[in-house]
Order: sequence, then C-alpha cells, then structure tokens
Amino acid sequence: MPALKAGSRLKSTVCTTEVIIVKAPAGEVEVTCGGAPMALGTETITERGEASADAKGGTALGKRYVNADETLEILCTKAGEGSLGADGALLALKEAKPLPASD
Repeated sequence: MPALKAGSRLKSTVCTTEVIIVKAPAGEVEVTCGGAPMALGTETITERGEASADAKGGTALGKRYVNADETLEILCTKAGEGSLGADGALLALKEAKPLPASD
C-alpha cells in the first residue's frame, strides 16, 4: 500500500467498515480492519474474508481512532464488526479533551 495521506479513504475487506485518514505518519503504515489489510476506497470488494477472532471489537460511526503515539488518526465513516489496527497493533478510541472550567 502506498504511503497514507490525510483525506485517503479506505474500506475493510472483511466487514462493512469504511474510514477516512485524518492524520497520517510520514512513513508507510499498514492499516488493518478485522486483522486483514484495508483496500483503497476506490477498489471494489467482490468477496469478503473472515475477521480474525482477536480483532472483532467493531468500529463505531463518527468515532476517531488513534495509534499509541497518536501519529495516525482515522475517522470511521461506516461502522462494521472488525477492529481497526496499524502495523500489527489495535487502534484505540480517541477520547474527547475536557473543556476548561468557565468559572
């Protein structure tokens, strides 16, 4: 897969998950869903594989997922049953930053 860039669309080859890259690291990274590499958004998926048992946590519509050092950020545009991963590690759900107190 070519180097990722912000705005790239990817889709899962094992479930209905579709995502947009919000922030991408400088080097190449392999993004997976359900343990299988994701396809570019322009590709047609004719036959879906099976998600691996340890990557069936699911994705939630409208949520952002990040890697451990937050160099990769992905926005889920279509939910599915597979968990997102990058370079062999599962991505974490990005938490909202608390707003400062106004008093």
